[in-house]
Amino acid sequence: MSWGVNWKASVGLLGVGIKYLAVTMLVPLVVAAVYGEDIWVFLASMALVAAIGIAVERVDPDPDLGPREALLFVSLAWLAAAVIGTIPYMLAGHGTASTVATPVNALFESMSGFTTTGATVLGEISTDRHSHALLMWRQLTQWLGGMGIIVLMIAILPEVAVNGAQLMASEAPGPELQKLTPKIAETARALWLIYFGFTVLLVALLYALHLLGMAPNMDLYNAVAHGFSTLPTGGFSPQADSIGAFSAVVQWVIIPFMLVAGVNFALFWHVLRGEAEVMLENAEFRTYAGALAVITALLAVILFGGAAPPLELGGTTQGVAENSLRQAAFQVGSLLNSTGFATADFAQWDTHAQVFLLFTMFIGGSAGSTGGGVKIVRWLIVGKAIRRELFTTAHPDVVQPIRLSGSVVDEDAIRGIMAFTMMYVVLFALSAVFLSLDAARIGTQLTMLESTSASLATIGNIGPGFGRLGPFGSYLFFPDTSKLLMVFLMWIGRLEIVPVLAVFISAMDSR
Repeated sequence: MSWGVNWKASVGLLGVGIKYLAVTMLVPLVVAAVYGEDIWVFLASMALVAAIGIAVERVDPDPDLGPREALLFVSLAWLAAAVIGTIPYMLAGHGTASTVATPVNALFESMSGFTTTGATVLGEISTDRHSHALLMWRQLTQWLGGMGIIVLMIAILPEVAVNGAQLMASEAPGPELQKLTPKIAETARALWLIYFGFTVLLVALLYALHLLGMAPNMDLYNAVAHGFSTLPTGGFSPQADSIGAFSAVVQWVIIPFMLVAGVNFALFWHVLRGEAEVMLENAEFRTYAGALAVITALLAVILFGGAAPPLELGGTTQGVAENSLRQAAFQVGSLLNSTGFATADFAQWDTHAQVFLLFTMFIGGSAGSTGGGVKIVRWLIVGKAIRRELFTTAHPDVVQPIRLSGSVVDEDAIRGIMAFTMMYVVLFALSAVFLSLDAARIGTQLTMLESTSASLATIGNIGPGFGRLGPFGSYLFFPDTSKLLMVFLMWIGRLEIVPVLAVFISAMDSR
């Protein structure tokens, strides 16, 4: 069978990425040295990953990528990152009862990290059960995956930047790729510098609260760990109670950064250049801000009226305006952007509030952000396309282009968006059915809310679901077959389905 693609070129370039992934393990290695834990785990991991990268790179030392090779490389890069990411989990858990010591669980946790999903099979989350270094690796995988592994490679590796435009378009196959500077590598660096800057600012603010005595348990370790998972809309936390483990002021500080993470980062580039009007005139940004405000206000009213029972974590919202608004703003900001943090166990809220949050999970962040989901711009265009179809049915002689922010949207882009949305909904629905049937096979019954939220939370890279999959729950009880399906959903969800399925279709068409 001929795949119609030079797979050696894709694999050769993949080796470059794997080789440099070993360098990122210096961060948990430093943490391991500070705490005297798992030093050998990360020394061995770095050596093994570097050796794998060098070996794979030799498949084609001078790769030349075409469009098909770019699609294959991007798909393989994200899969390879997740597989490589299992090594520290496997080594650290060797000879212990760690839940991530098995290959399937380690792959699930690693894929969840790199795709910034935030779903976990870790079991007990604490530095008593797992080392500080391993938990920091878990956080770091989310930060690396947030702005995009390929974008990072384009920004720092000249051999990757040669094919930068094709690779960025393949990694983020949204309605459009916004080139901010003449050179695509400069665009990649600009996006990563903005991302890095917001991360540093959040870490500094969180640690400052600790130094001021306003957040006693937000030490430097926790500040860095939560900086690594807030901006990529990841949701992992080294604390079992997530952000609920910290004071109200910490929660208020994290909320705006979660919201920032759901904005197209290209808009911040314009703001830094003194072009704030570009952001204010952007239709997607205005819709995003409006959706956040309306949904938060409605949920706050629902909570104020008593939709959430008094909880040990999260407190009482009925009749308490500040807590109702904070809990609503935090949960909406977290789930709409696919962050996955939580300050209360919303799995215990009444059905009305949970359905409200399930709807929020469908929306997604902005294109060009680190948020997951369908993305607001797609819903805007789908809505406009439906409205146009209804209008032209009554007025068949009228030609009505679809406009967004004053610009006409290309018809090819519209067809692509409609196809993506249909694929997303079909995959979500079929996966929900499979998860329910597979759980029943081993004698575990899932509620409809649990099966649908599990499917949506993984393909949308959201993380927590409802019921046993709530913000303080776990995916550990699923059979391995279901976990592997969810690994696949997280993978294609992060790449927005198109690159992975395009590679498979290309292979079948080339038979």
